[in-house]
Amino acid sequence: MCSKDGIVLGIETSCDETAAACVARGREILSSVVSSQIDIHREFGGVVPEIASRRHVEAIIPVVDRALKEAQVKLAGIDAVAVTYGPGLVGALLVGLAAAKGLAFAAGIPLVCVNHIEGHIYANFLAHSRLDPPVLCLTVSGGHTELVAMPGHGQYEVLGRTRDDAAGEAFDKVARVMGLPYPGGPALEKLARSGDPGAVVFPRARVEGRPLDFSFSGLKTAVINYLHTEEQKGGRIDYPNVAAGFQKAVIDELVSRIEPAVRASGIQKLAVSGGVAANLALRGALGDLAAELGIEVFCPPLSLCTDNAAMIASAGYYGLAGGRVSGLDANAVPGARLEDAQSEGYGNLS
Repeated sequence: MCSKDGIVLGIETSCDETAAACVARGREILSSVVSSQIDIHREFGGVVPEIASRRHVEAIIPVVDRALKEAQVKLAGIDAVAVTYGPGLVGALLVGLAAAKGLAFAAGIPLVCVNHIEGHIYANFLAHSRLDPPVLCLTVSGGHTELVAMPGHGQYEVLGRTRDDAAGEAFDKVARVMGLPYPGGPALEKLARSGDPGAVVFPRARVEGRPLDFSFSGLKTAVINYLHTEEQKGGRIDYPNVAAGFQKAVIDELVSRIEPAVRASGIQKLAVSGGVAANLALRGALGDLAAELGIEVFCPPLSLCTDNAAMIASAGYYGLAGGRVSGLDANAVPGARLEDAQSEGYGNLS
């Protein structure tokens, strides 16, 4: 049970961001601290798991201390510790879990393990005070692309997910082939703004028998093959047009799944989350679709699109309210699925 303030300390270390935050009553951000490793991994063109884990070890305690200080609360004033247990890089996840377990044990308060995708969904509950379930959730990031029906807090029905690359992963891989700097997604979006999305048309994919699933591997390969073919022919490549055409194909794929999901579920609210939710072209396309369908679209601010711990604390608050408490033997699950969030890794804190 939470006190009347319901303050949850959230910890997120699933990839290359060491984050801690304090959130009151699942909705009010008291503090949110993120230590980014972008500059460290930039020279490698992507995240190096071993380096990420070591940096988490160095940063986790200072980040937690700063989050508590900025929230003007001591550990004794925290009602629970929420932490990401998966999906993610196993070494990185274990660092956050170890810190969270130690804090929960020292303070004698509950530990709540949170699925990373679940956390992204709850970014919208932090940003929009009037948002409540039922809601459709489209999570689009570097590692995940999932379309989920959420009838109530902590309840998830996965309607569709990517069968191969996530949308953000496709952005990053295409950007790398185009010679754009890391992180590639934002750089590609910026380049696409000066291109013509109709100049170079790339294929869209459908998954047989699973109309709400996504597939971006073929699209990624088509772009890479186009670039290699043009280079071999000695032709001039209009990179802004290629970027714009690729981005248009990704957005078309994402947006095309929303209308059938609305019809199938009857849910009239769509919450968009994850790093790719920061893409302004995607936001614009979803806004146009919302006006056409008469539904509401909710997007978090850019600061809550990328990995952060406030979203983990929010999800943890609602998980705790629903009786989800994790044991101190809870382990990292690098391949954790959202539909298992209700049961995976939960037990009595004893």
